[in-house]
Amino acid sequence: MNRIEIKDLNKNYEKFGNQTVTICGWARTIRDSKNIAFVSLNDGAFKCVQVVVERDKVANYDEVVKQISGASFCVTGKLVLTPEAQQPFEINAEEVKVLGESSADYPLQKKRHTIEFLRTIPTIRARGNLFNAVFRIRSTAAYAIHKFFQERNFVYIHTPIITANDCEGAGEMFQVTTLDMDNLPKKDGKVDYSQDFFGKKVSLTVSGQLHEETLTHAFGKTYTFGPTFRAENSNTSRHAAEFWMMEPEMCFTDIDGLMDNEEEMVKYVISYVMKECHDELEFLNKFVDTGLLDRLENIVSNNFVRLDYTDAIKELEKVKDKFVFPVSWGIDLQSEHERYLTEVVYKKPVFLKNYPKEIKAFYMRQNDDGKTVAAVDLLVPGIGELIGGSQREERLDVLLGRMKELGLKEEDYSWYLDTRRFGTNIHSGYGLGFERMVMYLTGISNIRDVEIFPRTVGSIQG
Repeated sequence: MNRIEIKDLNKNYEKFGNQTVTICGWARTIRDSKNIAFVSLNDGAFKCVQVVVERDKVANYDEVVKQISGASFCVTGKLVLTPEAQQPFEINAEEVKVLGESSADYPLQKKRHTIEFLRTIPTIRARGNLFNAVFRIRSTAAYAIHKFFQERNFVYIHTPIITANDCEGAGEMFQVTTLDMDNLPKKDGKVDYSQDFFGKKVSLTVSGQLHEETLTHAFGKTYTFGPTFRAENSNTSRHAAEFWMMEPEMCFTDIDGLMDNEEEMVKYVISYVMKECHDELEFLNKFVDTGLLDRLENIVSNNFVRLDYTDAIKELEKVKDKFVFPVSWGIDLQSEHERYLTEVVYKKPVFLKNYPKEIKAFYMRQNDDGKTVAAVDLLVPGIGELIGGSQREERLDVLLGRMKELGLKEEDYSWYLDTRRFGTNIHSGYGLGFERMVMYLTGISNIRDVEIFPRTVGSIQG
């Protein structure tokens, strides 16, 4: 079948004027006027193509017009330029093959559905404009991330999904086991994990960072990009049990170099998506978030603020009565605090740095004040935290001391500590929650609507 993809046709339709072309796709709508019908056809491109079907030209006209939305067709016909119409061209069909009929209960027929309803039909929802735009932008953003790091000599690392370590120290991890849950082996009153598949207790990873750091100390600059898992019992619009993380690590780089890379990366990805997904963003700006394009343009055209945590607390304390959650030095900022800083005070992205060590992970470099660590979060208007990172603690003695404080066993991390034993150096890294980036790029407010098959508390489908 020598067909032309609709996206390519939309880009270069003028050169196909008055030529016979073949396209395939699914019908968004079919309108019949007895002797002439109009089929809006889409093969995955964001913009559809109108196919004109005339009874006098198409032998199986009655078969075509009895189909409903969702049916798939192969159409051969002449491309006719229509510069004065809303659509710059259409296909006058000469032959129409019905490839697959659609059942009468096809859920995307004419009626405009709510996002909540579309969430219940994940297998179909991407055929509509909204989720077609969202998932195309997700694809483009992922490509832009790879492009950014590959152009800057980073090595792409595939880190393990199954791990015996908890990177964040939160303990909210999904356990992986082959043991019989109805007949668990016991030893001294506890589960005997020596009889499990790996001979010890293991879980799904919350981050690839610790494993990645070992290869960063061989290649200098690396990034990992893949699924991660957290068993938080948090049923909010920003949390999912399975999500994607993009995590770069850089040797010979301090916290300032880290922020430089983050800002450059975010602006690069947004600019690339704005260029490649112009139609999708225009649609989302019209029907989902009317401030979307202005907000994205504000990101790429402004320098990000670099603000110390202590100074941020002072700023928040000026208006502490505005907030539901109390403000004081030592707290982990809530979304309302983050959004106040980015949307009211500075009106652009803010790097918040030098957090109290008690609220951050063990591997973050301790500052000379003994109270804070060289951690940095990137906060953006409309979302709050988009990226979390830090300069890593390269000093073995300090790192071991912090691990002891937190009750972490040195023997469990001996493989990781080798990076500090053999050629330690200043190094830094961060983690980008990819779904949050997609939410920011699309104006979509719920993480369930930027994942194909979302996994959240009490809910799994497919």
